[in-house]
Parts: sequence; structure tokens; C-alpha cells
Amino acid sequence: MEAFFKTHKYLVDHIQLPVRRLLMDEIDWTHRLIGIKGSRGVGKTSFLLQYAKENFGTDRSCLYISFNHFYFSEHSLVEFAEAFCKQGGKTLLIDQTFKYENWSKELRECYDRFPQLHIVFSGSSVMRLIEDNEDLQGIVASYNLRGFSFREFLNLQSGTSFPSYTLSEIMQNHVQIAQDICKQVQPLEYFQAYLHHGYYPFFLEERNFSENLLKTMNMMLEVDILLIKQIELKYLSKIRKLLYQIMKSAPSAPNVSQMSKDIGVSRATIMNYLKYLKDARLLNMLYAEGDEYPKKPNQVYVHNTNLMYVISPGNVDKVAERKTFFYNALHACHKVNICKYHLDFCIDLKYHFRCESKPEGGKLYSKALYAVDDIEVGNKSVIPLWLFGFLY
Repeated sequence: MEAFFKTHKYLVDHIQLPVRRLLMDEIDWTHRLIGIKGSRGVGKTSFLLQYAKENFGTDRSCLYISFNHFYFSEHSLVEFAEAFCKQGGKTLLIDQTFKYENWSKELRECYDRFPQLHIVFSGSSVMRLIEDNEDLQGIVASYNLRGFSFREFLNLQSGTSFPSYTLSEIMQNHVQIAQDICKQVQPLEYFQAYLHHGYYPFFLEERNFSENLLKTMNMMLEVDILLIKQIELKYLSKIRKLLYQIMKSAPSAPNVSQMSKDIGVSRATIMNYLKYLKDARLLNMLYAEGDEYPKKPNQVYVHNTNLMYVISPGNVDKVAERKTFFYNALHACHKVNICKYHLDFCIDLKYHFRCESKPEGGKLYSKALYAVDDIEVGNKSVIPLWLFGFLY
């Protein structure tokens, strides 16, 4: 136990916290069991340590542990939690949860046996904490940690502290909001850098970002999909090929029959793979109103623009980039569908958006709102694209 406390102290003392994540204030920390889901690379470990540092420092009532430790190959979580509680432990932060075989059953046992213990654990975005998990139904509060928003990236790079805005606030007051921001900083000077490398916090590390992201993508496939979904290794090459084909042409309508022939698996398997890639936060699927998986999506998108630059460096289509940024920024907190009015997106079943470069005068569609690239301040129905990066 003492070794874990020493590791906890070292990590909390040395954690670098350049940006305070908005999710920290969105979580109801009074829940006794909290799951933090997120794709690989978005900063789940840093988030747990940030919570520990802000609320406990090195107080021994809080302890961070990771199931990477070989200790848990011979000792159970319940056994560890009992010993921690006997020493006055109140809050247990658990990382790499999926690497522990009976994680859900033992989390349930800890919840039942130690009512004084608060547990916060991280999990892969592929894990289904509530839907398919009887052990945790009714007791776990699940939250999603996203990659950096443009707002978080801008605050970090420019030393500002801009707040987030709701979609309603942006639509109603976007001119004033944009003007206020532009008095302090020119957001377009930072926007392209964000699209290229700003979504994943590890761009701050002194390593080649593109190579690091490629490794992260492969870990998503090999661990977050194959291991968690218990898919045989021999199918890895097929999933990689499918992902590459889609990313090169996205956003596009998927030809599932052709994909089935190209990859050499059934149509049903293609649909399963698409779902896994979506859950891993590598792809997004866009549906018409009322449709959802397991139906075939109307279009498949790359999850975020950083991934586009890794797959097609120097050859990213600007139209696809605009739409991908907008979809990624909106889908976290809003329902996003394909628009039936020959526009790009329908948001929350009532707002119709088109993403484009500067619209030519007199050609604005009356039903549409426009998310427009390359402008700092908009007017009426024309909203700067970058401002949608302030939604969280």
C-alpha cells in the first residue's frame, strides 16, 4: 500500500495542468461511483490526477491507482479497497480499468461493501458502462471526456481565459461574442493549428505529433477494439483497411456491399466494425432524422480533423475539414442529423446549418444558418465557424 501512496504523491506533485477541463465542473462529484470514458489520448489519466490535486493534494484519504500495476495480477480490487478503507481512505481513483478482468463485478462489490468509499474510474470510450453492464446499472454515473475544444486550445496558446457558450447563446449573440473575443486575440491565427494538431492534449509533449497520433490510433485498434471487444488478431488488418478506405473518402455515403467485397467480410461485420470505430472515436456516423445504428448511416465522417491530417498529410480537403470540425464540435452535446433541406446538418431536429467559405451576397437560404470559415465576426445568420469551438 505504501508504494501506491508514494506513486500517487509523485504523480500529483509533478502533474502539469495547462488547461482546466470543463468536465471537471460538469460532474456531480457526490455520486459514489463515477465512470470517466474517453478515447485514447484525450487525457483521462491527467484528468484523474487533476481532480486529486485540486481537491486533496497529497492527503492520504485519496489514492490514484492503475491496473497497469502487476500487483493486481495476484490481488483483487476488493481486497485492495478494503485495506485502503481501513487506513482511512475515502476516494479511490482507478485508471486503465479495462485491464482488470472482473472490473465491473468488483466495482459493484466495492460499492456494496464500502459505503463510505467514493470511486472514480476511467474507461475506454469503447466500454459500455451502463447499457450492457448489469453489475453497474443504477449505481454508476457515466461521463465523457472529450479532446481539447478550440476554446481550450486557444486559451492555452494565447494565455486567455474565455468561457464556453451554449449553442443558443452563440446563435443569438454571436456577433457580440465574436467581437469581444477578437478584442483580445485573433482566433483565426490559431484555428488552423487547432485543426491540425489541437484536439489531443499530447501535442504539448516534445514528440512528433503525427507519429504519436499514429501510434495512438493503432492502440485504439489493437487494444480498445480488439481486446475489449474480444476480436481475434487476424482481423486487425481488415479493420485497418476499412478505416483507411473510409478516412480517405470521408465524409461520404458508405457503400457497405462494396466494402464487404473489398475487406472480405460480411455486410453485418462491416456494420459492426463501423460501430466499433465510432465507439473508439475514430469515426462519426451521420444519420437522417429518426434513424440510428444498426441502420446504415447516410454519411461517415472522420471523428476529428487531427486524424485527417495524419491520414492525408498535405492533402486535406477544406470542405471536408470544415464539416468535420463542425460535426465534432456539435455532436458532444447536441443531436446531429443529416439535413433534409439539402444543407449539411440538422441540429436538435430544428436548426439547419450549412458549412462553407464566405457565402456570396444574396445567395443565403432562408431556412439556413451558416457556419462560415475564414471570418472573425459574422452577421445575422452567418456565424464564424471557429466560434462553434466554444461550445465546451
